[in-house]
Amino acid sequence: MFSADSSFYPTVTGATWQSLALKAEGPVLVEFWAPWCGPCRMIHPVIGELTMQYAGKLKCFKVNTDDRPSIATQYGIRSIPTIMIFINGEKKDAVIGAVPKTTLTASIEKVL
Repeated sequence: MFSADSSFYPTVTGATWQSLALKAEGPVLVEFWAPWCGPCRMIHPVIGELTMQYAGKLKCFKVNTDDRPSIATQYGIRSIPTIMIFINGEKKDAVIGAVPKTTLTASIEKVL
């Protein structure tokens, strides 16, 4: 089981958003979440599993929307959890809600 503080996929800050999420080589999965969000806590272990499953092919990060509202606003986040996949800083896919692992896997496979 992974916790919200899981080191398997670190938290992006305002200072690291550009370098980690937008300027990274290859696909990047970003989970927009908040500590009070029950569905977010449900999806953390799933993303932790995906982080290990796609190690070397996909980078995973999370953005706390309470701490970084400007990033959430920039991408029109209205509901959390929202999982977005970026390639070269461009949003390629988005999944909203605590979805099954198969749904996220399908989104990841589309961009790999």
